[in-house]
Order: sequence, then structure tokens, then C-alpha cells
Amino acid sequence: MTDSPSNSPGGPVPETMRRVVRQSKFRHVFGQALKNDQCYDDIRVSRVTWDSSFCAVNTKFVAIIIEASGGGAYLVLPLQKTGRIDKSYPTVCGHTGPVLDIDWCPHNDNVIASGSEDCTVMVWQIPDGGLTLPLTEPVVVLEGHSKRVGIVTWHPTARNVLLSAGCDNVVIIWNVGTGEALITLDDMHYDMIFSVCWNRNGSLICTASKDKKLRVIDPRKMEIVAEKDKAHEGARPMRAIFLSDGNVFTTGFSRMSERQLALWNPKNMEEPIALHEMDTSNGVLLPFYDPDTNIIYLCGKGDSSIRYFEITDESPYVHYLSTFVSKEPQRGMGYMPKRGLDVNKCEIARFYKLHERKCEPIIMTVPRKSDLFQDDLYPDTAGPDAPIEAEDWFDGKNADPILISLKHGYMPTKNRDLNVVKKNILGSKPAAQKKSDSASTPKKAAEVSHPASDGKMDEVMKELRSMKDTIRSQGERIFKLEELIASLTNNDESEE
Repeated sequence: MTDSPSNSPGGPVPETMRRVVRQSKFRHVFGQALKNDQCYDDIRVSRVTWDSSFCAVNTKFVAIIIEASGGGAYLVLPLQKTGRIDKSYPTVCGHTGPVLDIDWCPHNDNVIASGSEDCTVMVWQIPDGGLTLPLTEPVVVLEGHSKRVGIVTWHPTARNVLLSAGCDNVVIIWNVGTGEALITLDDMHYDMIFSVCWNRNGSLICTASKDKKLRVIDPRKMEIVAEKDKAHEGARPMRAIFLSDGNVFTTGFSRMSERQLALWNPKNMEEPIALHEMDTSNGVLLPFYDPDTNIIYLCGKGDSSIRYFEITDESPYVHYLSTFVSKEPQRGMGYMPKRGLDVNKCEIARFYKLHERKCEPIIMTVPRKSDLFQDDLYPDTAGPDAPIEAEDWFDGKNADPILISLKHGYMPTKNRDLNVVKKNILGSKPAAQKKSDSASTPKKAAEVSHPASDGKMDEVMKELRSMKDTIRSQGERIFKLEELIASLTNNDESEE
């Protein structure tokens, strides 16, 4: 796996050794952390024990899961709002349990999904410019899991299709536009699901599970296409992602608790294409993949480094490039989509590293002397337009991403609002709802299975609104009390 040139005291380098110094335009990629005034400071990053990235980024906003009393919350900050973030800055705070995972919609930069310990998935619309008041009302609540929801991930090419996976070992694929659970995979995983990833056109998903199995699944046919038992033999969490050529890249642990990475061909899972051992650290390796350059960045939770590798079709297939090293360990990591990068600076990746109390952008750059657009670094990349609608995908259609050129940079456009037209909320299609009804709380199941009269419904909605108003006012009161305590503490210190 080494990519360093061997020392040659004199004479020509033998042909067998010359191949060690592999030619690649990414050999000299270097990382640079931005200065303090370009970081997001004084953020109480979540301490929940869950191996998600805790951060999601797009061309407009950075979202960060934070510590919150009495429920779950996350910050959504406009990218330009750097510096110290006030404690009273409004949050997205509609969940009643800690938020475990967040994901921006690839087709609408103002829409974000969140999964929580409260067993729900919520989809939110963020106004341009960010929040001015706490956001407690999601556009839609998706209820169907019976245990906490640890994974949410949007379909790469179909509008309004969202996948969620919970600790009930169930994968649900939702049509967010109608609020319906249209595909439920509840008999494929026998233990906790660690990761789920769509392939390039969204026709397949790959999953990594606590039962040490790597699965490739066709969700619409509800069948397992390929499966590998003990892809990594260690007990600690695995991660699996699809590459653009259809192969699957995994990270995991050996039986001796060494961290590993591997490359698999779903058409033949007997042996990996490549398997490399890294080190003996115990942090889960989170992979971030750039399909345009075929570079994978590995960020270990608790590590203070980012390693990056190039995937090619030449042995050893996974080529080590370099490592970005910093002093502070990372609690989580956000990864900017390609269209959010500065092409004038030859920036090929940007990370948002979570510390205990701040978020620090890290820029990866390829050194080039020319100021011209470097088309070899920036092939056309996936744009924000969805090639197909949710209904098309559920009917069996597939589509590759619609590509855009970054030659003149990317300007975010105004996105249309997410409109949800609920079709089967009050029993119009009871059969389709049955699955999620049984997974909901008994009270909710009773309300749905016995549609109430209009008067009763008004009464319930009135009570719900009243409770939400109470929660909102209590939240504001808590903020004021915290500020009062802080000012009293400062006064005491100055008197001393």
C-alpha cells in the first residue's frame, strides 16, 4: 500500500521498482485548515454515542448536531456565518430525542432530513439566509420505525425519495412528497445496520451490519443481489460505500482489532479485489468518496488525521496518496459536494471538522501554477437537478445524475419549496399504512385506525399546538436563564 519512492544510491532504477513511484496528478494534494476567524466557534457538538458524521454541508449551509436539553437539536448556519456562534442562536429542535443523523437533499439546498432516537424521521425546509427563530415544525414527519433511527440518506437521482434505517434492523424508503413509506425491508438484516449507501443511479443499495455481513440489495425487487459474510472479521462497526464503477469499498476491523479497508466486486464476493490493514486505532473509519476523481478520504472518529487514497483499475487498486495531520481529534466530519468548491484555487475537497467546541473547515488543494480552469481536475459533476420524480423511480425507472460543468463556478439558485401532499394519513389507504401503524406508539395507532370526527380532530390539533407553544416558550425561557447565569458568573469573577 505504500506509495513512497525507494532510495536509490546510484544507477538507473529497476523497472520493478519504478512502478512504486506511481504517476498521479493527486500525489501532491495537500490539506490546509482555515484560520480561526473562518471557523464556527463556541458550538456544543453532540456527545451522543453514535458513529455518524454529526455534520452535513451543502453550497448554502453547514448543519451540526449539538447537545440539547429536553430533546434533540441541530444548528443550521449559512456558510458565511463564521466566528463565534451565540448560545441563543436558533436551532432546528422538533425532535423529542437526540438527533443521530442528518442529510441535505441533493436536489434542494434548503431541505434537510434528520433521524432521531425518538424513532422518527423529519424533513425540514430551511429559509434562505438561515433561521431567525427556533424551527419546531417540520414539513413532514415520517413514522414507521419502532426503534431509534440512526441513518438517513437521500436518493441520488430521484426527487423526494429518502431512505432511513433504524435500530429495529429495518430499512424504509419513503416518498417524501406524499409522506408514504413505499418500501419496507424488514426481513434482510438480523442485527444493527451500521451503514447504507445508494449506488450512482440509485438502483441498488449496499449495507453493512453488526452481523458482519456486507449486502448489496435491489430495494424495489426486495431481494439481496450479493452478500459477503465476515467482510471484516472484527466486531467493531463496518462502513460500506458504492463507487461509480459499481464496486463496493468497505472499512472495518480485523479479528485482532486492526483497522482495514477493502474493495469488492458485487458480481464475485468470494475474495476482495484488495484488502489493506491500516493501524490499531479503535475509531470507526468514515469514508468520503469523490466519484469525479475516484479519491476516497478516510476520517477516523477520534483521529486527528485524514488519509486519502486513489482507486484505479491497476494493482493494488487502492493507492495511498497522503495524510493530512492536525493536532486535535475529530468528533465528526462534514463533506462539501463538488459544486460548492472554489475551482479557481484548484480545491478538490473541503471538509468541516468537528472539534469539541467548534467546526473547522479544511481545504484540499492540488498545486497548479496556471490560473486557468483545470478541466482534468473538474470533469462534469452531479448537479442539483433531479432527472426523475419519485413516482418514476418507484415504477422501476433509473437515471444517472444530470451533470453540470464547473468551468465558470457554481451559483446556487433559488429552490422551490418542498410541498407534501399526504395521501393516506386518515385511513384513505389503510392497507398501505398498516406496517407503520404497528410500529408507532399505541396511542397514535389507535388514532389512525379509528378516524375521528372533525370536532375530535380539531380538539386534538388544538391541544398539540398548545403543547408545542408551551415547549417553544420554555425553550426561550431556558435561553434567557442561561444568559442570566453567564452574566452573573462574569460579574462575580470581575468583583473577585
